[in-house]
This record gives sequence, structure tokens and C-alpha cells, in this order.
Amino acid sequence: MNTTDRTPADLLRSALAADPSRPLVTFYDDATGERVELSVATFANWVAKTANYLQDDLATEPGDRLALLLPAHWQTAVWLLACSSVGVVADIGGDPAAADVVVSGPDTLEEARACRGERVALALRPLGGRFPQPPAGFADYAAEVPGQGDRFAPYAPVDPQDPALAVDGRELTGAETVAAALADAAERGLSTGSRLLSGLPYDTWTGLSAGLLAPLAAGGSVVLCRNLDRLDADGLAKREESERVTHRAG
Repeated sequence: MNTTDRTPADLLRSALAADPSRPLVTFYDDATGERVELSVATFANWVAKTANYLQDDLATEPGDRLALLLPAHWQTAVWLLACSSVGVVADIGGDPAAADVVVSGPDTLEEARACRGERVALALRPLGGRFPQPPAGFADYAAEVPGQGDRFAPYAPVDPQDPALAVDGRELTGAETVAAALADAAERGLSTGSRLLSGLPYDTWTGLSAGLLAPLAAGGSVVLCRNLDRLDADGLAKREESERVTHRAG
């Protein structure tokens, strides 16, 4: 982290400048056998494309609210940083009826229909695959985002003191999010090169911090595991060894 890092998007820019080739997010889904590894550069490219989609196609502006109805997943992590890049408030599990935009996984589409603004759906298929048939009333993220630009510049500067993240009844500015992530990283003993394995959901601050923000703030990386309870103790030990895990959460 640099002293100029005031938002989660700033943390990603610093990571990209420091070492773009190192792993940042390694994702497992133990229900499907999926494994995806994203370097800092690859993750940042997804964030840039998603931020361009938010700003241009969805016409969002700083202060708009996005209800994020997604599980712990590498694409959820992308959306969190894209929201920070634009200045949109990422409301984790938020009320779609009160949001300007809703982003939903396949299991929450009916709930997401309450949003009167733009609706985006993610199939959460391996390698970011599309829906076989796009849900009615939703844009398919996997179809819309690949063609977006690889570089992002906000039309309006993002104020670190503006609301950036709402999770589990807690609302944080960009600066508060960075400060909390740094505090968590220090408490967990994370530093440059740390590899934190997290099986926690993203519906609490603890899960978001362990599953992305604290490792990012510390210059480390995360091994993000969905459906980790399907893995037995021996399987977990082998994963920790193969992924060179240094810390674990959940």
C-alpha cells in the first residue's frame, strides 16, 4: 500500500504498479471442481472492463447504489473493485428495490426483479461462462463485459470520504474501507507475499476483508474457496500445501 491509497481501487492500482504478474485471487468451487487463478494484471483487467460497463452502458455515477446479490466468488471481487473505481456504493445483499442497479447470481433472480433500474445477471459458470439462455429482464454480464475497454478512467473523481461499501448493517467510506482492511491485515499478521485461504461468505465485513480486501491491502493474495465444507481435512491440508497458504480464515 502507498500513502496515497484512499479507496479499494487505489489499493488495486498500487498492486498493479508493484507486481502485475503475481497471483491475487485464486478461486475454488468445491461443488463443481472449478479452479481459477487471476494475477493482479488479469484481475485489474476484469475490473477495468466492469467499471467501463458500469459507467458507460449502465450510466452509473458516484453515489449511485448497487445491490450486489452474489456469493463469495472471484467475479464478486471484481464487482467490488469496479464499484470503487466508479464511486458506486456496493451494497452487499442490499435491497434491490432501493438500488439504482442490481447484480444478481442465478439463485437470486426473482428477488433482483424488484430493482426498477438496470439489472445484470451472472451465471457464475466456470471461466465466467454465459447463461445458456439469458434471464428475461437482465443483461448477461458474460456477454456484455468482454468487449469493454481494458483501461478505465472515471468521468468524475471518486471522493474517498463518500460512502463506498454497505455490508451487514455497516456503511463505510472508501477511506474507512481501506483503513479497516489495513487494520485486519495487521491483526492477521499479513504482509507482502502472504497467502490467505478463506472459506467465509461475502455477506459480512469479516468475509469481505479476509476474502479480498485485507490481502490486497497487505500486498498478499487470497485463496477464495466456495463450498469449502465439501472438502475433508486431508483435502484441505493438500490445498494449503499446493497453494502455499500462509494464513487461514474460516
